[in-house]
Amino acid sequence: MSIGVASDFSHSRVDLGNVHRLALMLTPTSVGGVREQAGQMAEKLRVILNGQPWPMTVSLQTLFLRRAEDVEPCRLALSEFYGNRMPVTNYVLQPPCEGQSLALEAWAIGGEGVKVEHPYPDVVTVNYDGLNWIYLGGIAVPEGEATAYEQTRAGFRELVRRLDLVGATMGDVVRTWLHQGGITEFEGTTERYRELNRARSDVFDEEQARGTMVVRREDADYYPASTGIGTLCRGFTVGAMALKTVRRDVSLRPLENPQQTSSFQYSANYSAKSPKFSRAMAVLVGDYVTTWISGTASIVRSESVFLGDAAAQTRQSLDNIERLLAPENFARQGMAGVEASLRDLAKIRVYVKRPEDYDACRAVCEERLGAIPAVYALADVCRPELLVEVEGVAFSRCGSRAGTTPYGGEATKGVQAVSVSAGGNS
Repeated sequence: MSIGVASDFSHSRVDLGNVHRLALMLTPTSVGGVREQAGQMAEKLRVILNGQPWPMTVSLQTLFLRRAEDVEPCRLALSEFYGNRMPVTNYVLQPPCEGQSLALEAWAIGGEGVKVEHPYPDVVTVNYDGLNWIYLGGIAVPEGEATAYEQTRAGFRELVRRLDLVGATMGDVVRTWLHQGGITEFEGTTERYRELNRARSDVFDEEQARGTMVVRREDADYYPASTGIGTLCRGFTVGAMALKTVRRDVSLRPLENPQQTSSFQYSANYSAKSPKFSRAMAVLVGDYVTTWISGTASIVRSESVFLGDAAAQTRQSLDNIERLLAPENFARQGMAGVEASLRDLAKIRVYVKRPEDYDACRAVCEERLGAIPAVYALADVCRPELLVEVEGVAFSRCGSRAGTTPYGGEATKGVQAVSVSAGGNS
């Protein structure tokens, strides 16, 4: 697998047998008005989608915005573009690093037997080959008078409600994205991010008590992969992805980094209730694996390292991702024969705390990863001393297990090699 894109408008296509996924990371070249940039972005999106060998449907998208007042113009432009096929859409106040009003990350899918449905606003289901992917978003808890704990709790309770609408539970969730305003600020004597962690833990405990979430399976802790990141507003938003299937050759396995303390084992020095997420979640389907990588920063064991040096922190963040994806790490966590590497990344998001660090962070990413599809956005990271955070998703084969099935399941016919192609300006 290889990905090579030399363009601000970047996309990669992943072919998984007869199913094709498209990751689009679009940043307008113009710094004109928001309507002009939104129109430019929609036209580029149209060109890329129409240029694929198969009809493609966008299922999930995130807009990174400079100003809160730009949400409605973007919503109008997207409504005109999609009509009644609006994907799950998250709007986050994280300005693109190069000065644009907006940037877009979108996921599209197409291929034989793929069925995309929109049962509720900001809920999309994608069904194929016995897999039921569920995308949820647009859950925005405004600032109001609510505390960080109350905002987080309200956001997760709404997520649980929407999952229930489509017959899913928190136990089916693979990945979450949490955007919190004032993430490192204090309410009284407590940091807002610590209150986020307390509320998330309480909701997870409640779901376990209801029997809708099991966090200890096969001697491993199962929490969704996640990103908790700051935004310019003081509200809280939630996006999530879940998977339901009865296929025996499909399994979810959390990944931890041997050089990092698992977040859920952090001491009380970091939070009264530890952050409940896995460093990554691997989804094994037949003989290929998709690895959803959580927000990853410059942390070794549980300590922040390379303080004040954004380039070094970026390198350490990528080192941490590389260790997560290493074959020996998959084997260490019960997945012998599964392998991936940095070159299997289909896209990345890079959150940069200080505008002046953007060039250095991007240079490190391009040196290590090549011209990978990416969005670079200004955002506060969950510790005051952390200057950058990176997340991504990797697609790869199961290596020596190709042609067999993980964990003794029944083989599925027609699962072909994972291949990736990439394209820039058309």
